[in-house]
Amino acid sequence: TAIVTRSAMKIKDVPQDDIKTFKGFGTKAMYAIDENGRYTRIPTSGWEMEEVVLRDVVDDFAKLAQEAKIRVIKGETSPIEYYMNKYFMDLPALAAGMGLPKWRVKRHFNPKVFDKISGKLLKRYAEFFNIDVVDIKNIKETI
Repeated sequence: TAIVTRSAMKIKDVPQDDIKTFKGFGTKAMYAIDENGRYTRIPTSGWEMEEVVLRDVVDDFAKLAQEAKIRVIKGETSPIEYYMNKYFMDLPALAAGMGLPKWRVKRHFNPKVFDKISGKLLKRYAEFFNIDVVDIKNIKETI
């Protein structure tokens, strides 16, 4: 049998690297063990490694958005896929945010299906992405 031990960060070990990503946004909360052995919420100005990973994720989404933009222009995908990537989401996140099944959102990536989306649903997508319906419908001019 294996012995499982839990190791948690102590308050004194919470990183305070003042990462650029947080500049202007303050701090975020982390949980660490206090001197009494209890989990306590502690503010952190970030961890350098976290920033490296976050930049990689942002770069990956930018690449995916750029690729989707080209496919939108070619008529191979819909603007929904482009905006999903532009706003740093994957299919499960977009589906959850829209309150729709993943299969249905993925179906909306099909340009022929997208062209038949009701005005009401298109408005929901626009509100979710915080853009105008016109920007979704006329994306080729927008991007």
